[in-house]
Amino acid sequence: MKKSLRLVLAVIALALIALSWWSVLRVQTSLVVRKMERQQIPLLYIAPKNAQNVPGVLIAHGYAGSKQLMLAYAYTLAHAGYATMLWDFNSHAANTKPLEKNSLQQNLNLAYTVLVEQPEVDKSRLATLGHSMGSGAVMSAAINQASRYAATVAVSPTGASITANVPRNLLLQAGSWENRFVGNAKRLLQAGGGENSNFAQGKARKLVVISNAEHITILFRHFSHQAAKDWLNSTFGINNQSNYVDYRMLWYFLHLLAWLTLLAAIAPILADSSITYKTGQLKSWMGLLIAPFVATGILMLINRVSDIDGLGGVLVGGAVSIWFGVAGLSWLIAMAPLQLPSARALVIGITLFIILSIGFGAMAQVVWLEWWLIPARLQIFPILAVACFPWFLASGVAQQNLNFGQRTLWWLGQSTVLIGGFILVLYFLPQLSFIYLLLPLFPVFMAIFSFCSELLNNAWAYAIGSSLFFGWVLASAFPLS
Repeated sequence: MKKSLRLVLAVIALALIALSWWSVLRVQTSLVVRKMERQQIPLLYIAPKNAQNVPGVLIAHGYAGSKQLMLAYAYTLAHAGYATMLWDFNSHAANTKPLEKNSLQQNLNLAYTVLVEQPEVDKSRLATLGHSMGSGAVMSAAINQASRYAATVAVSPTGASITANVPRNLLLQAGSWENRFVGNAKRLLQAGGGENSNFAQGKARKLVVISNAEHITILFRHFSHQAAKDWLNSTFGINNQSNYVDYRMLWYFLHLLAWLTLLAAIAPILADSSITYKTGQLKSWMGLLIAPFVATGILMLINRVSDIDGLGGVLVGGAVSIWFGVAGLSWLIAMAPLQLPSARALVIGITLFIILSIGFGAMAQVVWLEWWLIPARLQIFPILAVACFPWFLASGVAQQNLNFGQRTLWWLGQSTVLIGGFILVLYFLPQLSFIYLLLPLFPVFMAIFSFCSELLNNAWAYAIGSSLFFGWVLASAFPLS
């Protein structure tokens, strides 16, 4: 790539990064945003500016989620005239307190207390909204304290003791691609007496299936946000004209694309092919195909002597990192002997990690993920990164000096092996069932990593940067054990 073209790409990328940040942050300009902490529980309050006596809504995230993951509902409702309160459940995101039997309800009750203290909130008009694990928490709260909450929205619902009378005015949502949760929602609707539009007596019931959505993407679908807002409007007799559509995820992806473009523009400065591996493609493919069986077998053996769910300091995430490590080691054994990395490869790898962390994570912090690690998670991060390192080194060796078509085939191969390998894990270790919800993310991550591999064409630099980044993702996303 010519130097002039690289300069143009860099300028365009920087302009898109600035535009993306402006577009994401301007969402807050007409809102009140208060970050708080009470009894070591991080909370986030979002409401319209200059509001008085508006309805309040508690918004609860799901397992391995965070308050950021539910921001689309908060912004949609706040722009429509609602005061919203979000928080991190125990052991999730920025909350280091242990996840115990009654902690979900304790966290929710604390969030309620803080919500009704806010000057904008009408204490007599409250509602709840929750996703997955959070849906069970909000439904239970609305059942046990029926006089407190006038409506409940359960997204991808789990379970609760629903009747025809409680919770009041229940809206159930599930994505058309998450069959188990659609089934849950249908059973809950039946237990609640079936569909009903009697909002005045609190007996309204409805199930909305969000088309072409699964367990995570449903949280970013406008139809889901709109359905929740319309349900609460009907409950409280509100007729507002808000036309807010939450486009923040689109700007987030544009921001990530811009950073990858910037990486492409500066890649010739970083690229280092001083170490070249001549590994037969047949050996590389055989190593990749064998890897998931070896890794799954090792996890099964570990499960015999230890709690596989809480390895590495994070629930599920530690097992994921061990799988990557064992699979990577078996893949490496099938390929050529390794040369030691150069000091330059280390510098390039750390630079790649910094670029990916900013491009992927900086905006994620205000859009959908608690990216900046609290001290408890920062201690776990190096362990997870080291565990994942063999996979990325093997991947870098296999992909060195390949053309675009060959790299595309490797991306498809790695994605297929990861999805198939973790389905195999779930068959033998069902206690790690949350991994099932992550399977759609593997092709996305592998596409980003393959792109970086092509730009750098250095197995060690690629492995260092990618494993540090992926270890950080695992440390930030999963609950603390």
